[in-house]
Amino acid sequence: MENNKILYRGAEAEICYCHYNGNPAVQKRRVKKRYRIKEIDKKLISLRTKEEAKLIADSRRQGVSVPIIYDVDLKEGIITMEYLNGDRIKDILNNLSENKRNKICNMIGESIAKLHNGNIIHGDITTSNMILCNDGIHFIDFGLGEKNGETEAQGVDLHVLMEAINSTHSKYSDCFKYVIDGYSKKLKKDASQVLKKIDEIVKRGRYR
Repeated sequence: MENNKILYRGAEAEICYCHYNGNPAVQKRRVKKRYRIKEIDKKLISLRTKEEAKLIADSRRQGVSVPIIYDVDLKEGIITMEYLNGDRIKDILNNLSENKRNKICNMIGESIAKLHNGNIIHGDITTSNMILCNDGIHFIDFGLGEKNGETEAQGVDLHVLMEAINSTHSKYSDCFKYVIDGYSKKLKKDASQVLKKIDEIVKRGRYR
């Protein structure tokens, strides 16, 4: 794969393939916003880059598989990290055997619980932001993440995944049950409070 090839382009950042010390790597480059005052834009890019890098590092300390960070350039808003040579869960989940699919969903739930045990909110938990690599689930893109230990935030985090599964993997919507099984097993606090919060969020959507 050629250097600087853009793997993904979003509203907030570009993901580019590169090499770091001879190793395959990716760079997440935050996009400058021309509509913002230049000085404010620089500060926001630097702050968000720093926060995301810290969340990734904190997630690893919680035992969650994430890309290894090689370098952080706060001035340019670039995080250089490990290239994960695997498959997005979004692309493979529907084609797996039932046993394999349920096992992966259980692993996803366990990893989310580990994040929440460390008061880490991913902010965009979808199967697009998980990569199966070396038989492990790696979480990527913490750009919308934050440190927050509130049950409300944890419920919203899981609700995002529930909606993603219902949308992208509707034929296997029971997958979320296996996510919750893994989550409940690893969460240190009473998982029923978080599940109750998910129900509240669903009801809010219905009666909005």
